[in-house]
Amino acid sequence: MTTILDGILTPREIKELTFGQLSQLAAEIRALMIDVVAETGGHLASSLGVVELTLALHRVFDTPSDKIVWDVGHQSYAHKIITGRKERFPTLRRHGGISGFPKRGESPYDCFDVGHSSTSISAALGMAVARDKLGGSEKIVAVIGDGSLTAGLALEGLNQAGHLGRDLIVVLNDNEMSISRNVGALSSFLSRKLTSDFYVRLKKETEGFLQGLPMFGKDLLALARRAEDSLKGFLTPGMLFEALGFNYVGPLDGHDLEELVATLGNVSRLGGPVLVHVLTKKGKGYAPAENNPSLFHGVGPFDRDSGLVRESKGGAGTYTAVFGQSLIEMAERDDRIVAITAAMADGTGLTGFRERFPDRFFDVGIAEPHAVTFAAGLACQGLRPVVAIYSTFLQRAYDSILHDVCLQNLPVVFALDRGGLVGSDGPTHHGAFDLSYLRHLPNMTIMAPRDEEELRRALATALLHDGPFAFRYPRGKGLGVSRSVPAVPLELGAGEKLSDGSDGAIFAIGSMVTVAQEAALSLREQGVSLSVIDLRFAKPLDAALILRELEAKRIVVTVEENVLCGGVGSALLELLARNGLSRPVLCLGLPDAFVEQGTQSELRAFWRLDAAGIVGSVKDWMKSLKQ
Repeated sequence: MTTILDGILTPREIKELTFGQLSQLAAEIRALMIDVVAETGGHLASSLGVVELTLALHRVFDTPSDKIVWDVGHQSYAHKIITGRKERFPTLRRHGGISGFPKRGESPYDCFDVGHSSTSISAALGMAVARDKLGGSEKIVAVIGDGSLTAGLALEGLNQAGHLGRDLIVVLNDNEMSISRNVGALSSFLSRKLTSDFYVRLKKETEGFLQGLPMFGKDLLALARRAEDSLKGFLTPGMLFEALGFNYVGPLDGHDLEELVATLGNVSRLGGPVLVHVLTKKGKGYAPAENNPSLFHGVGPFDRDSGLVRESKGGAGTYTAVFGQSLIEMAERDDRIVAITAAMADGTGLTGFRERFPDRFFDVGIAEPHAVTFAAGLACQGLRPVVAIYSTFLQRAYDSILHDVCLQNLPVVFALDRGGLVGSDGPTHHGAFDLSYLRHLPNMTIMAPRDEEELRRALATALLHDGPFAFRYPRGKGLGVSRSVPAVPLELGAGEKLSDGSDGAIFAIGSMVTVAQEAALSLREQGVSLSVIDLRFAKPLDAALILRELEAKRIVVTVEENVLCGGVGSALLELLARNGLSRPVLCLGLPDAFVEQGTQSELRAFWRLDAAGIVGSVKDWMKSLKQ
């Protein structure tokens, strides 16, 4: 059966549809999104919530000439579907398929690459200033969620945008605020009227008339402006944005297409910075997502009819769950321990801690730099803060780690979830850089446990250490290793030799240790005998163990799930250089490039970081040494 969506190849076709057809199109888009994400996983709830807003934006604005800058990109699926990627949408987040986020190299309708939050306003303002400098006339629209607006970067962008006064539209997609029907209806009515051509013209003519009056004109104009601000402040929550220099419009019903189109049409003719406040429902149109928007924010494959996830995202057996439970156990014995997250309590395994110790749990919102400096303040007063953040998101707090934690040598623990390759979220989310960007910081200790028990020991060691301590662990399930209670702390910097070999040694860390063991067994069957050493610590290295192992070994291999630049392979080479040793070393890890999306197993195989890849790399390298 032919659908309206079948006829949508570009946003141009949307402009010809009736509002009834647009509503039908919204339903068809939602059905496609649910069908595809049920198979691929993805950020469903946010995208379901902005279907009407997406259609309204593309109806009113002339994209791709006009620019829509999506924040984070969690809500961009409808945008992708109606901008020429409908046929490829089933490849969403798959290896070789389309990205789960806007990507400039994928479509001219994607004007800015995103993946981390709160960048849209700053990027859109940059585009607006460039437009004015180059003599352009295109409209620039930034779409940002209420959660993303908590980040300092978003507020910095708002502040400068209001100061510069350039033509810029910011759409605040608010899927959390509750507002009563009466106030919402009145506010929507006022927003349409206050942005209409008649009102804008009347306002300008009235201002001109009052300014022209002798003696009392300026006073009357100031009084009129105060009256307008008071009316807006009483009926709308927009005074903060007005104070920042924005013309505030809203709140609007984000699922009323006629209201959205009418108001955005009016707003498109206004000058200066404008903020349009839109209320949407996360998960709109799919009951399981509406009832559990947190789960369906970023969900794995699920059964479409029931909404049940096919494979648990978390729960027992994952490194995240082991970390969360271990932290609770250790906090039971030490009331100095507090936990901090940046809007990711579920994702970092801290929901149980929050329930058990509500007064020792802090969710700072999407504000990673603040989370780190806040932790530094807690540590200054004798507490033991544990900052649980995805590896990729901690990158945003680099300066805070350096100046506020490491410079003062404060006992702040960084639990880095999703260290290494994370899979389908792609290059913005791989934790590929943490060993490198942390290793060169003075006073920092860095560890990567190989299994669940080692993770528990890493946490116990970190909490006893009087200085900054970071440990990273991968996304997904552990190895099923039994866990002791209580966890036994490790000697700082101590590695462990797991097997002996006569020809050489593989030095591995974290998720690569078990893989290195598999590779060593395969190589042994092919006549190459290699020891396997779990380095455990990227800093400090176990220099005595490494140098002792290298005394009579001719084959030296390092393996890490981190970029090679500045990683543990580099650390081992530096150690050899300091000790005047010259030895060929094969360093295996991630390339000096951004890794695209795919499953963890696909990506490890592609970059030769699975057992077969390591075996092949070692054999190729040994062959080259003989030439």
